[in-house]
Amino acid sequence: MQKIKVGVLFGGQSGEHEVSLMSSVSVMKVMDKTRYDIIPIGITKEGNWKLYLGDISKIEDGSWQQEAVPALISPDPAHKCVITLNNGKESRYYLDVVFPILHGPRGEDGTVQSIFEMMNIPYVSCGVTSSAICMDKVFSKKVLQQSGLPVVDYKVYYKRDLQSHMSEIIAELEDYLGYPCFVKPANLGSSVGISKAKNQEELKSALLLAAEYDTKILVEKYIDAREIECSVLGNDEPKASLPGEIIPSREFYDYAAKYLDGDKSKLLLPAPLTEKDVSTIQQLAIEAFKVLDCSGMARVDFLMCKVSGKIYINELNTIPGFTKISMYPKMWEISGLSYSALIDELIKLAIERHKAKNQLKLA
Repeated sequence: MQKIKVGVLFGGQSGEHEVSLMSSVSVMKVMDKTRYDIIPIGITKEGNWKLYLGDISKIEDGSWQQEAVPALISPDPAHKCVITLNNGKESRYYLDVVFPILHGPRGEDGTVQSIFEMMNIPYVSCGVTSSAICMDKVFSKKVLQQSGLPVVDYKVYYKRDLQSHMSEIIAELEDYLGYPCFVKPANLGSSVGISKAKNQEELKSALLLAAEYDTKILVEKYIDAREIECSVLGNDEPKASLPGEIIPSREFYDYAAKYLDGDKSKLLLPAPLTEKDVSTIQQLAIEAFKVLDCSGMARVDFLMCKVSGKIYINELNTIPGFTKISMYPKMWEISGLSYSALIDELIKLAIERHKAKNQLKLA
């Protein structure tokens, strides 16, 4: 049986570059080598595309770049391949499907997905529109709100207004949301650039920090909440995993708590919830997945108020982490789907969606 040629795309120009490196190694290690020919394609922090056919263990520390060769991907649907030029010699590596393991801007936001659409090649996870909307926390909240799904109160501001209207912005936030509150870049993941502000000074610093990562800033009302997550898998008939709960090592589940504190943050798998709450979370996860037109996979993050028990949708991640500590694959494992079987299913779903789209009329 001919192997499926899978282009695994990793790295990228976002603040989550290192997370992507870790995720990609985890995925490639569990991929069935008897079924797949793995073609690793890295994107440096400078945006350079490179083909890397060496030892995948060198990816995590960045040393892979020393052995990689410059590459470009053909957007021509007649040539679904990666092209390299090494010492004046051209080589082509043809692809059957692409597995992008890119987190954050220029990877999870519909940008590379549009390249795959031009190539007319199957790719894992959501399409261009749903990727872009889910990446933008403001737009996704608006869509969820319009569909009657629960989100916490929030305000939106723009970097261009901070210098001239900082005092008015702070006054408005104190009146509408109060302290503490969470300040986030609208388009980023892995809790990069996020702050919990408890007073005016911290709020000003938090707004300026978020503005270093995005021109649009989201400020959310603080809720004393449990952090619950749920994995969704599928296309037309998505399924939800058993939920998991995060007990962060720090005041909230920021980048350091996720990736730098080792095993200090606790992952409760499955989350200690009543059957009713599990059912509610799974139902909300599937509804959000459908409302935002997701496909393949997404991790849906929730906040569950410790006082009222009310459940809010926090955000959807269309290319969630796949590191050894990441919740998306772990939640499927406790739901009966192994890591390697999950990868098989994601590739199958990508090919299935691609076939369905190719049956549509273009004109």
